[in-house]
Amino acid sequence: MTDLAAPFALSLDRAAPAALAEQIAAGLRSAIAQGRLAPGARLPSWRDLASQLGVARGTVRAAYETLIDAGLVQALGAAGTRVARRVPVQPQHDPPATAVPSPLPGLVRGSGVFQMGVPAHDAIPAKLWSRLFVRAARTAAGAAPDYPDPRGEPALRAQIAAMLAVARGLACSPAQVYVTGGHAASVALAVQALGLVGQAWTEEPGYPLTRSLLASLGLATVAVPVDAQGLDVAAGLALAPQAALAVVTPGQQAPLGVALAPARRRALLDWAARQQAWVLEDDYLGELQLQGRAAPALGAGIAAARVLHVGTFSKTISPALRLGFLVVPAGQVTRFDAATALRGSAPAPLVQQAVAELLQGGHHLRHLRRMKRLYLQRRDALLACLRAAGITHRAAGLAVLLKLPPGRSDVAVVRAAQALGLSPAPLSSWYVRPGPEHHGLLLGVTNLRVDQAAAHWARLQALIATDL
Repeated sequence: MTDLAAPFALSLDRAAPAALAEQIAAGLRSAIAQGRLAPGARLPSWRDLASQLGVARGTVRAAYETLIDAGLVQALGAAGTRVARRVPVQPQHDPPATAVPSPLPGLVRGSGVFQMGVPAHDAIPAKLWSRLFVRAARTAAGAAPDYPDPRGEPALRAQIAAMLAVARGLACSPAQVYVTGGHAASVALAVQALGLVGQAWTEEPGYPLTRSLLASLGLATVAVPVDAQGLDVAAGLALAPQAALAVVTPGQQAPLGVALAPARRRALLDWAARQQAWVLEDDYLGELQLQGRAAPALGAGIAAARVLHVGTFSKTISPALRLGFLVVPAGQVTRFDAATALRGSAPAPLVQQAVAELLQGGHHLRHLRRMKRLYLQRRDALLACLRAAGITHRAAGLAVLLKLPPGRSDVAVVRAAQALGLSPAPLSSWYVRPGPEHHGLLLGVTNLRVDQAAAHWARLQALIATDL
C-alpha cells in the first residue's frame, strides 16, 4: 500500500472555464487511470492538498466527493481517503456517453436540491397517478384501432378549456386548444402555423431555450429589458417596433418573478393590434402563485385577439409527461387545424386520457392547493435562512434569487455545487449580454424540505465563501 508522501503533481489553470474542483478531480482521475495512483494509495487530506495547491478545503472536498461518487476512491475514516481496490472499468469499445444538452449554457442537466422547474418529488400522488394511468391503458386496449387526433384527445382539450376558464380567466372552446409535446413544441407550432418571419421580442433576462428555439425557427431575437414592472414595452418599440412576435412571461416573469404591470399589459396588446403582430404568452407558473391571486391571462380580455397562450403540466404534475398545450384565437382555428394535420405534435393518447381524468375528477385542483401550501412553507424556510445570514435576496416565483459578491462567477459556483448534490441555476445564463451585476444564483424551493433547509443552505453558503 503506497501513500502520497510528496505533493501530488497537479496543474491548475485559474483562467480556465472549468472550476478548480473539476480540474483537481480530472487530474486525480487521470492519475488513477494511468496507474500513477495504485489501488489502495492514500490521497492527501483536504487540508494538505488545499495547502499544496493554494485553494480552499471545500474545493478539494468537492473534487474528492466527485471521485467517491464515481467509485474511484473510498473515504475510510481514520484510514484516510484511498484509491479504490477495484476501480470501475469502462468498456473501451463503447462510445463515451454525452450529457443531455442544457438550456443554460455551460451546465449539465441534473436533479438535486435547489433545482428549478420540477415539482416536489416527495409530494407526487403516485398511487392516484398509477391508478388513472392503468385505467387509461385498459380503455386504450379495448378501443378500436384508429389514428389519434393530431390536435389532441377531445376529452383532454375540453378539460384544459374548463381549467383555464376557472384558473386563468381565459374563456376558450376546446376547438381552440391544441395539445402538444411541451413548451418547445407549442412555440414551434405557433411560429410555423402563422408563418412568422422577421424579429421577435424576448425578455432580458429570459429563458435561454426560448431564444435558441426562435432562432432555429428563423426569427431574429431582440432582447427587451425587464424591470420591476415586467417587460419594458417602450424599450421594445425603440429596439424593434416592427417585430412579428413578442414572447413574454407576464404572470411571474422567468426568472425574476415580477408580474407585468397593467399599463404594460395594455401597451403590449395595443402594439400587437397596431402592428398586426402576435403576443405569445408563456404562462410560466401561472397556476402556482404562492401568495395572493394571480392576474388573469393576457388572453382573457376582449383586446387579446393577437394572443397565443402556452402552458404545460411540467411544473404541476411532471416534466416527464412532455405534455403541453397551446390556445389560439378563435379566428385562427382553421389555420392551426391544417398545421397540426401536417405536423401532429400531440403526445400519446394514453397519457392524454390519464391527465384528462386527473382534471375531470378534481384531483389536479386539489393537488395544486396542496402544492402551493407546501411550496410556500419551503420558500419561507429558505428565506429565514437567508435573512439570518444577512444575505440580500428576493423571492422569484418558486425560486429565491440571491446576488453573488463582486467578481464571483455564478457558473463556477453552480458547477462546484453540483459535485455536492446541489443544483442552483446561474442567473447570468438567462441574459443575452450578462454584466458583472448579473451574477447570482436561483435557488428552487420545490424539493427543499423544511427540516433540511438550514443544512443545505449551510453547504451552499460555505461553497460561495470558498475560493473556486
